[in-house]
Amino acid sequence: MNTHPYLRAFLAGAFVPTLILPLLLLGSILIRVEFQIGPVERGLIFPMALVPSLWALWNMLWLYSHTRTHLTIGSHGAILPLLLMPCGAVLASCLGILAIEANGVVWFRSLHVSYALVAPMFLAALVAYYLAWKYIVGFLNRVLGIA
Repeated sequence: MNTHPYLRAFLAGAFVPTLILPLLLLGSILIRVEFQIGPVERGLIFPMALVPSLWALWNMLWLYSHTRTHLTIGSHGAILPLLLMPCGAVLASCLGILAIEANGVVWFRSLHVSYALVAPMFLAALVAYYLAWKYIVGFLNRVLGIA
């Protein structure tokens, strides 16, 4: 019997962002209504379609490479924002959602964020990804028998 470990890895990887991204969309809509910021949901539609699949493929890559690299699942997950955030920033700037300036970034032509705030946010994302991958995706991988 074929146990399909990569299919199980795909499903375990897609689980977390599939649950969290709709909550982020709800929060962004509430922020838009309250603070009258531009079309915030424009910046979330594409990630909502892409990020669960990227997490799933990243988990499949961990399953494939774990025997050679011996990298923990948390460390492997913490690498993902190093790829997603620069790609997302380039895509957002090409779509006019993000403007990169000398002293910070401007979201939706109305929300200015200085680089002094971007760096801690990036580090917080690394920590969040590490913890999500270590505890949630790692748990799901163990439950599904692939870790």
